Amino acid sequence: MFYGTAPWDPWLIVAQILCLQCLYYLSLGVFLSFLVGTRVSRMSLVYFFDYAAVTTSTVTGWCVITSFLLSSLAGAGVLLYLIERAKKCLDFSATVYIIHLFICIIYGGWPSSITWWVLNGTGVAVMALLGEYLCIKRELREIPITRLRSNV
Repeated sequence: MFYGTAPWDPWLIVAQILCLQCLYYLSLGVFLSFLVGTRVSRMSLVYFFDYAAVTTSTVTGWCVITSFLLSSLAGAGVLLYLIERAKKCLDFSATVYIIHLFICIIYGGWPSSITWWVLNGTGVAVMALLGEYLCIKRELREIPITRLRSNV
């Protein structure tokens, strides 16, 4: 069989989405704890899910923005090892950010900040494009072929 002709497996797709989402929030939490946790007295879910925390008017807001961008870079690396296919990177990246949008709506209402929308649009683009680039680099690697020759 050819590579990629495996039967459609919805449980695998759901498991990949859950793993990708969890690893995205794990990396975001690590970056937020290093960048924002040193600036505020108490960390909370506000920095994860409230659009008001994403602002360019404070240094803490810039740290939140940096954390989100760094987690999208980390998400691209996760795509390389978890998804492994360049043509699936955009789908999974968009799914991560759509789920994030729904969680943000439940947590703090509809995001009305243009900064939040630009940040998340940039994040999905960075994750998808860098993930595709890394997956293409892996897919195009040469396959080492060792030939056993007899000395006859």
